[in-house]
Amino acid sequence: MTILTTISGTLRTVALSTALLGSVSGAALAADLTIGVRAGPLSIDPDFTAAGTHAEAMKHIFDSLVKSGNNLELEPGLATSWTAIDDTTWEFKLREGVKFHDGSDFTAEDVKFSIERIPKVAGPNPTTIYVRRVKSTEIVDAHTIRVKTDGPAPTLPNDFIRLFIVSHVAAKDYSDSPEKASEGFNSGKAAIGTGPYKFVSWTPKEQLVLQSFDGYWGGKEPWDKVIRKEIPNDAARVAQLKAGQVDLIARIPASDVPTLETDSKLTIVRQDSVYLFNMAFDFREKPPQVTAKDGSPLPKNPFLDPRVREAFDLAIDRETITEIAMEGMGTVQSQLVTPNIFGYNPDVKAPAWDVEKAKALLAEAGYPDGFKVVFSFTNDRLPGDKDAGTTIAQMLTAIGIQVEANSQPGAVYFPANTRGDYSLTLSGWGTLTGEANYTLSSLVHSNDPAKKLGAFNIRNYVNPEMDKLIEAAGVEMDAKKREKFLMDANALVASDRPNLAIASIVSAWGMKKTITIVPRSDEDTLAMNIRPAN
Repeated sequence: MTILTTISGTLRTVALSTALLGSVSGAALAADLTIGVRAGPLSIDPDFTAAGTHAEAMKHIFDSLVKSGNNLELEPGLATSWTAIDDTTWEFKLREGVKFHDGSDFTAEDVKFSIERIPKVAGPNPTTIYVRRVKSTEIVDAHTIRVKTDGPAPTLPNDFIRLFIVSHVAAKDYSDSPEKASEGFNSGKAAIGTGPYKFVSWTPKEQLVLQSFDGYWGGKEPWDKVIRKEIPNDAARVAQLKAGQVDLIARIPASDVPTLETDSKLTIVRQDSVYLFNMAFDFREKPPQVTAKDGSPLPKNPFLDPRVREAFDLAIDRETITEIAMEGMGTVQSQLVTPNIFGYNPDVKAPAWDVEKAKALLAEAGYPDGFKVVFSFTNDRLPGDKDAGTTIAQMLTAIGIQVEANSQPGAVYFPANTRGDYSLTLSGWGTLTGEANYTLSSLVHSNDPAKKLGAFNIRNYVNPEMDKLIEAAGVEMDAKKREKFLMDANALVASDRPNLAIASIVSAWGMKKTITIVPRSDEDTLAMNIRPAN
């Protein structure tokens, strides 16, 4: 029998929380907080989408069984502990004395209901990824639940950082479809959680208003009311901070950071994030956006040749991208996960920029004069995405590739990419569960709906060795062995190059001198991490 408990970091986190709460003055307990964010929720149903900005907002209203710490370490949430009692059964002990916003008691029945509703209500970018290993649930008693999995599932606690718990009573009539769910939650009828803030109102694309919940199990928050204003325009967000119209803003554009750091009325905080830019190649036999330079069809897809993929890798000067395109707000990365993620391989290094070798590899592969490709990337999702994409396009021209840069808003880019319209892309990805299998199983495992793997691999990349490593990691209950599988998979990504890791983003928050923030590596801007300054 394998026994696993995953509550490391708890004492340190409790101490930090106590220190922060202890610094709150009595006068601050009636204060309001206005936050300017780039994007907000797409619904008030926490299960509608897995988008990070959506989950960030929902964390104020709804708790999860397992919490994600500021550096993505696992911490107790509504579950005080979790144990693998056999290879296919996890037992979660639930926190007692927890109240929902309507005063009702939190029990195991709410957990079972919350797990089972997700497949019925998930919308775009579905949250089913977080419960895909769940086969069934069993209520042992009011504060104990057992989750049966479809095989050994060592990362189930990691997945459950996004398992938001709703009231089975309040949500029972709003859990049959995404449309019905949104109706109930957006009106507030079903928006009953156990989180530190209660739902007050939501104006889509404008603002979310929250009220402090005095009965919160984690202690009273210093903010009586929190307003999360959606200000997608970077310049407008900065202007509102400087004018005092908001107390804090997230995702400051790199170009504004140096200037704001000289403003005596403001504090700027930086943090390395888990979001990183990566390029993805099309492995289909007939890619729609790769041709000869005259527009005629090529006899075969050049990206199927590993020498071509290596040439593209060597053509990218990552240092220049982080220093110039990202204006110092980036960190060169060698793999699809950042160093703080379980399974990161420290032996994998980013390749050195080498244009001449890249040209030689293209010639060796039969493309001495290069070819033409449309390169697609977002221009409004993550800081620096447009500039990074444009710079990479210019770098590829240096090795003879004729690149058509296709910069698109995320609302256009992601549906088109999912349809298979693109053949070379750059996008951002964050390993939000703190465990590399989340990323590897989504991006580079072959697309296999039966195994619920490769959900975001829509370009036909297939490598049996990669699949074997990812699948082994997905069921290995021994942490050391699982880490080795993941490290080997990350090394294989670096050598086979289905994706090219480019750089991670350094995030910046700006705020009035009267407040402070504890930044998070997943870039979440949470009122719970914001406190009045001493």
